[in-house]
Amino acid sequence: MTDGRRIVVIGAGPAGLHAALAAARAGARVTLVDNGARVGGQYHRHAPPADEPSPGHAPLRPRHAPPAGGPAPGPEGQRLARAVAAHPAIDHRPHTTAWSIEPARDAGGGAPAPHLVHVLTGPADGFRTPGTLAADALVLCPGAFDRSLPFPGWDLPGVVTAGAAQALAKGQRLAVGQRVIVAGTGPFLLPVAAALLGAGARVLGVWEAGSPTGWLRSPLAALRDGRGKLPELAAYAGVLARHRVPYRTRRAVVAAHGEGRLRAVTAARLAPDWTVRPGSERRVEGVDALCVGYGFTPQLELAIAAGCALEDGPDGTPRAALRAGQRTSVPRVYAAGELTGVGGAELAAHEGELAGVLAAAALGHRAGDPARVAWLRRRVRSGRRFAAALALAHPVRPGWHTWLRGDTLVCRCEEVSYDALRAAVTERHVDGPRALKLACRAGLGACQGRTCGRAVTELAAGLIPGASAPGASAPGAPAPGPPAPRGHRPLGHADRYAIDARPIAQPIRLGDLAGPPIDSPDPADLPSLADSPTPVDPSIPTDLTQPPLTSPPPDELAPPHHRDPQPPDA
Repeated sequence: MTDGRRIVVIGAGPAGLHAALAAARAGARVTLVDNGARVGGQYHRHAPPADEPSPGHAPLRPRHAPPAGGPAPGPEGQRLARAVAAHPAIDHRPHTTAWSIEPARDAGGGAPAPHLVHVLTGPADGFRTPGTLAADALVLCPGAFDRSLPFPGWDLPGVVTAGAAQALAKGQRLAVGQRVIVAGTGPFLLPVAAALLGAGARVLGVWEAGSPTGWLRSPLAALRDGRGKLPELAAYAGVLARHRVPYRTRRAVVAAHGEGRLRAVTAARLAPDWTVRPGSERRVEGVDALCVGYGFTPQLELAIAAGCALEDGPDGTPRAALRAGQRTSVPRVYAAGELTGVGGAELAAHEGELAGVLAAAALGHRAGDPARVAWLRRRVRSGRRFAAALALAHPVRPGWHTWLRGDTLVCRCEEVSYDALRAAVTERHVDGPRALKLACRAGLGACQGRTCGRAVTELAAGLIPGASAPGASAPGAPAPGPPAPRGHRPLGHADRYAIDARPIAQPIRLGDLAGPPIDSPDPADLPSLADSPTPVDPSIPTDLTQPPLTSPPPDELAPPHHRDPQPPDA
């Protein structure tokens, strides 16, 4: 039996699914909110049926069948989806975007006030119903997005993030190109290459900017906490070997070339600090797609809106700061998955289950089996040790700054060049991300800094006298500059978190914002959309199935003007 109080879980990836199931099994009433049509997130992404042709393409031939490690969901993803659908205490809201959170404002006396989660339900390009969910406890599992680094030509069509390439390959069996290079750093490059091979692409190479010797920094964590990853690593290595895909370390794409779209790339060998080794550049022709991935950045907007404190991870990546268990600094708000630091699906699942148990217990439900809770805490500690070792083994070194030229775009949406950024910092003396947006418009475009924000902040911090770049404590980070002049405030950690502070957490239309609110005298009286339904026009179709994705997400689309970057003068 459940009472009227509600736990709202935002995100239906591994962390969110386990959080929802754990809370519901403890007796809580759960609303599971997710953008996708079906549960699973990126890790348990659903592929279309094998005999279903991809949009605009002929039926798939057997050679497109993915190798091991290809499209999900596998048995575990299917089991979780069935369990969520079958549990009577879980209200799954697909196609629902949580775009803002109003943290509880307790007036004292009586039951604590609920957190208010503002949502829109419906396909992004169709009719959307606004609503407000009253959450007596919140579990935030929003996931993460690809970290991008600017380089000459990264705005050309055909250059996409590794996550976008994998999403198309797994979700639609579409390859972003026929002759593809996968470049960046970290183990995520391997499943991306495997997914591309499964979609029928020819992968010309996987180029790792770092070196596997980075694991020697934490050999104990790699062996003790990462031994369960070895079979997965071996499976991906086997896929690359069977398809004769070369894997190279200390290699990176430092420029992309083409008129109107990608045609070639410039590759180079890197020094340990990621500066280009002189004379190592070579141009690779006949490339029609480049997938780049330099790790991930947690989606912090909802955590910031809820008032959660942030901290830096081992490599300087901001994340939600946790107290005991999965508790954030805000009462009755919990975090799990990539929001607490990127550590893989297994860690996310354990964190999600622990968060669900603790959230249910906070509302007076069963506290869970003590032995199971203790086991979960041990697995979370082990997973975090491995995540820290992973971050230190694959850091983003500061030498990538030297890949840029003056005309390299650092903000694609607003077409802001590195020269313009430098002028804003050195001539107009900006002192933080907000001032930087006003001075040169970097981060003011459609993506609101999701794609460029972190890189722009790092570049700007390196240009400000006396400021240390974000993640300066990480291995290979640049040393602080000379002391700041009197009256000049350097770019501090609190300021740089502002790049992720977006009052509107997800892109929504002005018409949705201006739409009539749900009829209620007080939002606190609206525990869910189901309790106060909005009238629906019967002429509007009720099928909310997401239309097939036939091109990379908007963040991956290039601006209208493109130039073929030329190599620097000798």
